[in-house]
Amino acid sequence: MRARLLIADDHRMFREGLMAVLRAVRLARRLQPDLALLDITMPMLNGVEATREVRRAAPRCRPVIVSMHCDTAYVAEALRAGARGYVVKSQPAAELVAALRHVMGGEVYLPPKIAHALPDLLQAVDDLGADPLTAREREVLQMVAEGRTTKEIAAVLGISFKTAESHRTHLMAKLDIHDTAGLVRYAVRRRMIEV
Repeated sequence: MRARLLIADDHRMFREGLMAVLRAVRLARRLQPDLALLDITMPMLNGVEATREVRRAAPRCRPVIVSMHCDTAYVAEALRAGARGYVVKSQPAAELVAALRHVMGGEVYLPPKIAHALPDLLQAVDDLGADPLTAREREVLQMVAEGRTTKEIAAVLGISFKTAESHRTHLMAKLDIHDTAGLVRYAVRRRMIEV
């Protein structure tokens, strides 16, 4: 069976010649791919957020996350966002091929070293709880946690300074967090950024 594949990754050798991360959602909407291969740790729009957005733009698309992390919390957040597969980058290429085949066949794919921890993974999904933020608030939160200023956030998102500041204020109120350090801690707990 032929499948269309969308690839977005933050490593230079994968990125060059491929689509930019921020164009991935627009491309998903236009191309309606069967699969999307997304790196979990990308700047500005991490793989988990990209997964959510790709699923909104192309509901039939089955995202597969690639990551250096085999921590169950990363896997849990990816699955919660709608990922249908999770592959650790340290595995051989055959692992990625197997994942794509399983996901294309309608299954969820987790590598053996993660699948054995399924009870812990399910508990991690429950422990994270529902995310109260909108997609835009999550984008703003990630950029705040990455150390970007409100002016930089506004420029990246193509919105006014006042609108960016408003998003920041709303997400702080929703989370009942009143300082940047608290926002960074929340973003780290939600695996939106690496430390």
